[in-house]
Amino acid sequence: MNRVLLTALPSLLVLGALAACATADPTSAPAAGTTTSAVAKTTTAPAGPPPAPEPATDGQCPYLASSVVQEANGQLVRKVRLSADEPNPACFFYANASDVQLSVWVFQGEPATAKAVVDRAAPVADSNPATVPAGWNGGSLTTDTGAVYAVAKGGSAVVVTSNQKQTVKTRRIAETVVGNLGL
Repeated sequence: MNRVLLTALPSLLVLGALAACATADPTSAPAAGTTTSAVAKTTTAPAGPPPAPEPATDGQCPYLASSVVQEANGQLVRKVRLSADEPNPACFFYANASDVQLSVWVFQGEPATAKAVVDRAAPVADSNPATVPAGWNGGSLTTDTGAVYAVAKGGSAVVVTSNQKQTVKTRRIAETVVGNLGL
């Protein structure tokens, strides 16, 4: 019997070693000569809103006439300046050489960013709900320096600020801009 075990033992050891290799953990290191590849997963946090536009050049607002601003805001428009943004520059309407009486910013991009633009301009905690034009949502509020009306729909946002304290004026301008641009 010992003789049978002695002759069978080496064969059993080889079989055991082969069985162990066949059931090895699939996450163990690959054998030499094989290649593996891994796909790195990266998640990016949504970016905050872009910086508010600044006036860059004199010009006429391509989507809002100065006469409409004068009528809605109740002040003469002495000068208009535009930001460098494309395709729709922000428009700054001046009551005199240095004081902006009304500004309009049309943002188009990702829906989350459009909402962030609106939330920065008229924070939900501090503003009244704004739902005009139909299908648009945001906020309106009176500030120390005037009023703001900011709404978003999909990837578009419209932010109107005025040196006047009545939000109805900024709302009218936002409605006009949305209509003129067909947003």
